[in-house]
Formats: sequence, structure tokens, C-alpha cells
Amino acid sequence: MLKKIIGIEPLGLIPSANKKLESFSETLTLYTDKPTSDTEIVKRIGNADAVLLSYTTTLTKDILEQCPNIKYIGMCCSLYTPESANVDINYANSQGITVTGIRDYGDEGVVEYVISELVRCLHGFGTTANGVQRQPWSGIPREITGLKVGIVGLGKSGGMIADGLHFFGAKISYYSRSEKLEAKAKGYTFLPLDHLLETNEVIITCLNKNTILLHDYEFSKLGNHKILFNTGLSPAWDDNPFIKWLEADNAFFCDTFEALGNQDLLKLPNVNCFGVSSGRTQQAFVRLSEKVLANIDSYLNT
Repeated sequence: MLKKIIGIEPLGLIPSANKKLESFSETLTLYTDKPTSDTEIVKRIGNADAVLLSYTTTLTKDILEQCPNIKYIGMCCSLYTPESANVDINYANSQGITVTGIRDYGDEGVVEYVISELVRCLHGFGTTANGVQRQPWSGIPREITGLKVGIVGLGKSGGMIADGLHFFGAKISYYSRSEKLEAKAKGYTFLPLDHLLETNEVIITCLNKNTILLHDYEFSKLGNHKILFNTGLSPAWDDNPFIKWLEADNAFFCDTFEALGNQDLLKLPNVNCFGVSSGRTQQAFVRLSEKVLANIDSYLNT
């Protein structure tokens, strides 16, 4: 059993999971607001030996050095690589601190978000995030059928988006670190990034946090009258070429402000961002809770 568990920010766990956490420790404290500074984070952790956090707070080496009692860090959010994590995992591991994270808990909602916004864009349904009446993307309402869609990053989330759009008749190609046999079996085409950007009307980036693949050259290949989605947790581009690309006849979609990066871009009529994570659904909170609890239980048993 752990001596003291601190949830330093809202974790998104369902009530029964919060109750279960009590059985894992002698003392449990769960904060319902986000810490506003590193000093506040250190104060909240205090002498706790276990810390839980979501994706909006960062545990740096400097913070961890000031909290020597920590033995376990549970990330109640996606963990793909140490480089993309909001915890300094390499430093934590060097100090004997176990860090766990979860994966694949909110992808279903992201797929629904992409399909929903793409249908609205193609048909001209409703208004933009800025309240502007939409017009059909091509002047005449279109279906997804036959639409050329390129996926940048065919991991679990990217693969699910590809499958969803393929069901509606889209022609799927993708760029990834390597060609995937299961994607080939589905009829998806593996392309170099520049070719993918050049030949598809819709591009969807599904990359790990802090992964940037779109630079000046890539935006020159992407060209104009294109639709770009970003489903990652951070921008997948350099700012200047992205802003220049937005000045032309293009459309951009993302769900969170973190995925957009620069909130000043919200004033542009072709930028569509609602500032809400599409992956944080009722069902996702259940999957999140189950995986977070399983991680702690595994840690305590090993």
C-alpha cells in the first residue's frame, strides 16, 4: 500500500475509481483545479510517495528534485514516448521512480469528431466555430465517397480514423515510419510524406505530442484548397509556414487549443477549433479509469 496519493489536478476518473484509489493508500487527496505554477505543484505534492496527473500539468526535473519522496507517478493520460510525455520520465527513472501511462482510451470520440466536421465541411452544414455560415467546400455538397484522404501517422488513432473514413468510401493513403502490412491488406497506400501531401485533398495529422513534420517544404507540397486536421496534442508544424498556408484558400480543423497552439489564429474564418477534447467522452472516462487503476494495482503487486 502507498502512504500518500496526490492527484495534483483534475484527473477525469469516474467516482467509483476515486473510491477505489482510497484502498491503494493510507491518505488520498484529489485536487479539483489545475495548479498555476511549479511552486504550487511542489506544494501540492509535499511528502507524497505517489502522484497522479493528467495531460495539462508538467512534472519537470526541477519539480521532481524538490519532491524526494515520490516513488510512483501515474499519468492519467496517453503515454507514447518519454520525449512526448509531460513528465521527465528519464530523470524519474534514474531516481528509481516508476512512471506509468495509458493508451487507447479516447480514440473513438476522435474518429467521430473528424467524420462529423468533415461532413459539415463538405456539405456546408451549420456554421464555423466563429459563427460564420458554412458553404459547401466545393460549391456543391459532396459525400466522403471518393475523397482522397492522407493520414500522417498511422498508429492506433490514425488507423481508426482511416478505417472510419474508408467505411464511408474515402480513398486512403498514409505516411508512417514504415509501411504497415495490415494497412496494405485493407487497400491503404503507403506514400512518402511530400507525395502524400501533394496528392490528397484532406490531410489528417495523428502524431505524438511535440512531433513536428510540416515545415516550409511540406506546406509548399500541400498547396492550396486543402483541408487539414490535427488530432494530436500539439501542433505538427512550424508556425510561420502554417500561418502563411492559412492565408490561402484552405481549411483547418482541430478540437483542442493545445492542438492549435497559437490561439490568436482563432479569429481566422478558416480555423475551426472548439477548445474541447473530442476524446473525453463518457465511455472514455470509464476506459481511462480502468487503465489507471490497473496500472497502480500492477505496481503494488510487483
